[in-house]
Amino acid sequence: MTEAAELPPAPEQARDVFGDRFSDAVRYAELLAEAGVQRGLIGPREVPRLWERHLLNCAVLSEVVPEGVTVCDVGSGAGLPGIPLALVREDLKITLLEPLLRRTTFLTEVVELLGLDHVTVVRGRAEEVMGKLPPVHVVTARAVAPLDRLATWGIPLLRPYGEMLALKGDTAVDELKSAATALSKLGAVDTSILHVGEGVVDPLSTVVRVEVGESPGGVRFAAKRAKAARTGRTRRRR
Repeated sequence: MTEAAELPPAPEQARDVFGDRFSDAVRYAELLAEAGVQRGLIGPREVPRLWERHLLNCAVLSEVVPEGVTVCDVGSGAGLPGIPLALVREDLKITLLEPLLRRTTFLTEVVELLGLDHVTVVRGRAEEVMGKLPPVHVVTARAVAPLDRLATWGIPLLRPYGEMLALKGDTAVDELKSAATALSKLGAVDTSILHVGEGVVDPLSTVVRVEVGESPGGVRFAAKRAKAARTGRTRRRR
């Protein structure tokens, strides 16, 4: 049996980024390195680089999330980027959306242990919860799917004039070009590539921002959303 990789000490930047929540960030890192690996949520090879590649890489997303908004982290997995974002931004109301039970079980345990009262865990797929969850200002995602496919799941969850923020790597430019037609059909009105985490992570974290207009998801999803809302009202009357 291979010996478990050891979690390195938190880098000094983590104290600045997480502030009063630094001890909670350390506990989350420990949970990822232990239960996260044991349950197959992250690979053991990721443990030595948990801080730089995962926690800090995700936490700096906060630089481009507006104040006091609602956020849905699609395909949250082990809580990345949702949990680090929640640790540094208590002004946000965050939903961690994840279809797999073993992952939502882990996420619920983390949220309760760290006392993240502004975070809700929901089990389900994005296409299943549309109309059941209130539309949000911001959708986040990391390592879920190529941008064109991710957009079909994430954009319909947005409020009018909301935005999707997808953490991407070196493929960001190519993915954005390939997804241009799909994004337009889904109601996107503007796209950009942002680099965040100056002085915290190296290389900088790359974020693809997709801003939508008054019809997130386009005409087809507007009809679905309206139907789901009508169904929800009918059920509440019974």
